[in-house]
Amino acid sequence: MKSLHPLTWWLWSIALIVTVIRADSALYAALVLAGAALIVWRWAGNFPWSKSFWFSLRLGIFILIVRAVTGVLIGVPIPGTKIVEIPILPLPDWMAGIRIGGVITQERLASSLHEGLIIVSVIALFGAAVSLTSPHKMLRVLPVIVYEFGVAIVIATSSLPQLVASYSRIKRARILRGDEKPKFKSIALPLLEEALAKSLDLAAAMDARGYGVSRVRSRYRPIKWRSADTAIFSSGLVLLGLVWSVTS
Repeated sequence: MKSLHPLTWWLWSIALIVTVIRADSALYAALVLAGAALIVWRWAGNFPWSKSFWFSLRLGIFILIVRAVTGVLIGVPIPGTKIVEIPILPLPDWMAGIRIGGVITQERLASSLHEGLIIVSVIALFGAAVSLTSPHKMLRVLPVIVYEFGVAIVIATSSLPQLVASYSRIKRARILRGDEKPKFKSIALPLLEEALAKSLDLAAAMDARGYGVSRVRSRYRPIKWRSADTAIFSSGLVLLGLVWSVTS
């Protein structure tokens, strides 16, 4: 799997995202999430960007909880089987049609969880593509026209995993120095200093390599599209076709 083309996982993830949105099914979204988690666990490796999927999954779960809470407490009520009733907060006349509180029904809760799970799936699938793809290899396959834009995207997507890894390393160092429960304030300053140092190193490295001087691209050992890439991308297209035919 390490020899796969860098675009393979991105195309596969985009195809799955389209199927999740098109299917609009919580069960299908959960199955896609489970499959993506299994693939990331098996093939991501141990790199700074490999933990992006698990971070995006935790972020998605947080969004799911917020969406469920706001969905049942705030918004337009949905009639159905009553679960519990909470006091209604009075709102001004210009917010007519919106209610905070009231009767919480099973249908209202199920609708909020369903929408939240779709959002979680989309976020997690993008995280899976980042975890499975080396940003350095991605730059090698980008065309010259979008190369500078691709550099910005790669730096942006790789910064978050690096921050997470730096945070874990600094926290572990604080614990080894006797700080059993390090607070964020004691980690924030070293984390900021390390981030600034990495930014300066990156700028110096790009300047030393003549970035931006010439738009002529050189390719050392070009990455070829293999049969395994076709098989993985085709599986996403097959799922997309099946979902499209079922929902049409």
